[in-house]
Amino acid sequence: MALLLNLETATTNCSVSIAENGNLLAIKEFDSAAYSHAEQLHVFIEETLQMASLQMADIDAVAVSKGPGSYTGLRIGVSAAKGLCFALDIPLIAIPTLESMASQANDAEVNFVIPVLDARRMEVYSSVFNQDMDEIRETKAEIIDENSFQEYAAKGKVLILGNGAQKCKETLTHPNFSFDTSVVPSAKEMAMLSYKKFKENNLENVAYFEPYYLKDFILLKKKA
Repeated sequence: MALLLNLETATTNCSVSIAENGNLLAIKEFDSAAYSHAEQLHVFIEETLQMASLQMADIDAVAVSKGPGSYTGLRIGVSAAKGLCFALDIPLIAIPTLESMASQANDAEVNFVIPVLDARRMEVYSSVFNQDMDEIRETKAEIIDENSFQEYAAKGKVLILGNGAQKCKETLTHPNFSFDTSVVPSAKEMAMLSYKKFKENNLENVAYFEPYYLKDFILLKKKA
């Protein structure tokens, strides 16, 4: 039996789940543009433990969404995960944020799934997965234009999902494209992914692990 705690803080959705052998036991999440992860994350961890009638000492490993995503959100999630792993002497598992997003695709007729996270202006963080959820193109930051992802639309149906899908929808006109702007990264989808890595002993070095920022952090001034 493996009890895994999953933490997702890469975007506006602060999400925590506990799963047993990949089966969800409890989840607590709140999607807010205010990015209140620093205040909510540890509260959500305590609440999911209570919902599952567990103690922190019962957890066998902690999984964290590794990015790309919000610099601050990723730092909060990874710091919390590493702190728990150090304190409890348990393993750390890292889940690519875009992979967990891609796993939310529910259209069996889609040939390619492209999760996209909104960056700045017309830029997105994206990756490409086939029907078997194998990553066939690496994660990268790219500017969306009329030529984006055309090589996949020429081969079959393409689902573009995530909070970057709206800017794609406004630009890409090929009939093989479909769009789902409602998808956000969630600890729910992390449950099976983290269990698979746990079984494979695919673990991170707790001391040296860092989030996958993809791009250098740029400090922006808060709007008045």
